[in-house]
Amino acid sequence: MSGDLGRRSFLRGAVVGAGVTAATAGAGVGIGLAVASGPGQAPPGVPSFPFEGTHQAGILRASSAQSIVASFDVIADDRAELTDLLRAITDRARFLTTGGTPPTTGITAPPADSGVLGPTVPADGLSVTVGVGASLFDDRYGLAARKPAKLGAMRTFPNDALDENQCHGDLSLVVAGDNIDTVVHALRDIARATRGGMQLRWKINGFGSPPRPSGTPRNLMGFKDGIANPDTGDPAELNQLVWAAPGAGEPAWTAGGSYQVIRLIRMLVEFWDRVSITEQENIFGRRRDSGAPLDGERETDIPQYALDPIGAAIPLTSHIRKANPRTPQTDASRILRRSCNYDRGIDSNGNLDMGLVFVCYQQDPLRQFEAVQTRLIDEPLVDYISPFGGGYFFALPGVTGPDDHFGRAMLA
Repeated sequence: MSGDLGRRSFLRGAVVGAGVTAATAGAGVGIGLAVASGPGQAPPGVPSFPFEGTHQAGILRASSAQSIVASFDVIADDRAELTDLLRAITDRARFLTTGGTPPTTGITAPPADSGVLGPTVPADGLSVTVGVGASLFDDRYGLAARKPAKLGAMRTFPNDALDENQCHGDLSLVVAGDNIDTVVHALRDIARATRGGMQLRWKINGFGSPPRPSGTPRNLMGFKDGIANPDTGDPAELNQLVWAAPGAGEPAWTAGGSYQVIRLIRMLVEFWDRVSITEQENIFGRRRDSGAPLDGERETDIPQYALDPIGAAIPLTSHIRKANPRTPQTDASRILRRSCNYDRGIDSNGNLDMGLVFVCYQQDPLRQFEAVQTRLIDEPLVDYISPFGGGYFFALPGVTGPDDHFGRAMLA
């Protein structure tokens, strides 16, 4: 390993499961924290998401109350340090999603935990989803031949206003949970454990709205968001639309992973709030109150475009009709949406800065997200939104056991 040991040396805790304490000394990319006791208990009614599995649990979880979506630049010196970085992220994510009591470090050492959640860290419905960007597969780590086949830099589409400082990245994290202190604590913990291996490029805090009054949650334009998602209970549909397909040009290591698209989209809500309800509904193609398509009664009703070829009921330019025309040719372009809202206060002109953190997963971003986004070019909604950031990533396969770690097969 190259570099000044005084700059990069660390003790990385090897967390291999709840109730295990282990610390190994060596050169690498940060300070990992060992686990000193068994799993923390979430409050009654809070779901728990298993850390280990073929796929990352955060991909299929429904909308969470709180989240942080972040992108990092990897600054590890070489492939060995990159491996240490991914092991450290795995160790921390395993502990944070399981819960436990951090170890005592003595009165002169820094505490093992920020203390934001108290002396015992609860699992608290936390999930941590890790992705890698195309830039990780440059010549730094010898991974060029292992880049996922469809992974590239995020395109700039017409009507985008992208800020380079809020785009792209080597690695993505989506930290989701039921409380804001839980997700803030998790990001701080991971950042501390990986200091020297990666640094934040951009981040945004998001929140999910509860169903009002029922069904799919709403975005900040007041419309239900994600009604037409694939059925996450149907393995065949997920294999067709969400999970990577090794053998179809993809490296073998991608099995269990999924392409992740993140788009940061400002909503010009003050402008939108002055638009008539009829125009709003025609722009989306759905009723604002119920979420039903304009030719239906319930949000789950399927639009009958074949019976409405001229757009008398649902305009041909409506968002839902352009995004998903519901033809045999476009059925394979459906995506799994996992978006959240954001509110960043006001801009320099005193206007509200809020909108959508659009996150979706798919088997092929060219066949799916980019095909959908191309159909949406110049739709009427573009007058009320302004995409400004995000990136394309590949959500890594899940961690399948105590000896596995994020990216292990990719690095092998």
